Amino acid sequence: MHPPPTPIELRPLPRAAAGELLTLQRAAYVTEAQLYDDPRLPALTQSLDELVAELASSTCTAAYAGDRLVGAMRVHEIDEMLHIGRLTVVPDLQGQGIGSRLLAAAEAGTELPAATLFTGHLSVANLRLYQRHGYAETSREVVHAGLHLVHLTKTLAGAPRRR
Repeated sequence: MHPPPTPIELRPLPRAAAGELLTLQRAAYVTEAQLYDDPRLPALTQSLDELVAELASSTCTAAYAGDRLVGAMRVHEIDEMLHIGRLTVVPDLQGQGIGSRLLAAAEAGTELPAATLFTGHLSVANLRLYQRHGYAETSREVVHAGLHLVHLTKTLAGAPRRR
C-alpha cells in the first residue's frame, strides 16, 4: 500500500533556495539533453551565480511537497507580455499536474493580456502541455541543426487590462 501523496503547495521561491533550484533544474533537463543529444543546454550549464542574477530580475514560483522542492518556473513581464521560462518538475513527479498548476498560477498572477513561452521541437510532452492550456505556436527558431525552439503564445482573456 502506498502512502497518500503529499499535497503540493505553490509559493514564491526563497532567495536562499537558489542552489536547490539549480539542482532541480539540472535534474529536470537531463532528459531534454538526452532527447537533443546536447549536454550543453543553457539550463544545464547555468552557474549558481548566473541563476542568482536571473532570480533578482524575475519572479520564481516554486512547488513544494512538504519541504521538497518539486517544481518551479520563472516569469518576467516585458512589453505587455508575460514571459514564462524554465518550467521544471522533478523527473519522478512529471505528468502529475504540477506543471499545469505552475502554468495556471503564472497566468492567474498577471494582469497582462498575453503570455509567451518556448520549448524544443522534440519536447512532445511539453508541446502537448502548452497546447492543452491554450498556447499556440507563433514561430520556430533554429538554434542549431538538432535544436529548434518552438515559440508559443496565449491570449489571457480573463486578465483585466492595466489602467
